[in-house]
Amino acid sequence: MNGASIDHFHESVDGLRLYCRVDLADRPGGATVLCLPGLTRNGRDFQALAQHLRGRHDVLAADLRGRGRSAWDPNPANYQIATYVQDAWSLLDSRAVARAIIIGTSLGALMGMVMAATRPERIAGVVLNDAGAQIDPAGLRRIASYAGKLPPVSTWAQAAAQTKAVYGAALPGLNDDEWMAYTRRGYREDASGAPVPDMDPKIAHAFGDPSTINTDLWSLFAQIHDLPMLVIRGAASDLLSAATVMRMARENRALRYATVPNRGHAPLLDEPECIEAIDAFFDRLVP
Repeated sequence: MNGASIDHFHESVDGLRLYCRVDLADRPGGATVLCLPGLTRNGRDFQALAQHLRGRHDVLAADLRGRGRSAWDPNPANYQIATYVQDAWSLLDSRAVARAIIIGTSLGALMGMVMAATRPERIAGVVLNDAGAQIDPAGLRRIASYAGKLPPVSTWAQAAAQTKAVYGAALPGLNDDEWMAYTRRGYREDASGAPVPDMDPKIAHAFGDPSTINTDLWSLFAQIHDLPMLVIRGAASDLLSAATVMRMARENRALRYATVPNRGHAPLLDEPECIEAIDAFFDRLVP
């Protein structure tokens, strides 16, 4: 089945049916890559990157619980990072993956840090897309301002306009077709055919008051100070500062970083700067 794309469903420890798209490598012998999305997004955000990486590597793009094709949790209290990490281990176990490289965006990056700290023998390296050891409260406040709070729309054109209103400052330069593609990765049609964000709105309730969230993760980062790591930062990011990246690089000699121009939070990972940095990072890990 080399080169195939398959829909993979697995069960969480608490019985939820969770989804992952699996792109199998065209040629065997590479790594298994686990892609973890941001708070309000899903595994479809990694489609372009998966097509690039699958020449040599198996790519697993996960829908976290409450997103995409994964089941919604009847208990919104479970929408928190410890549960998401447990689900990620369940996914890797269901695919009999002993060791993986993680590529995580925002929340997914934080998941990658936790996974590497708790079971380092199973993580070969991590790519942190616009999140790291110190979270800027300004970015958290911005995410909290829209997550689960967007007004309803009735057409895909309205959904694209809504997406551009939310992410336009972070993603300047996208054309209309690119905005529509990004919108379709983050929305689905409801029973009436209207586009709706492809997530359980209660995810945002669990996100809670951003002022109560621990933004200092340096103690967690200290546990993975020697892990091969690539940090990607949008040049205009309001969640990950340049100063934080510099300190991370000083404390982890194995860390490499790339700054993506004309991007805020978070780069799409299809930008040339991202592809070049990820390819170089993988060449170090998988000769």
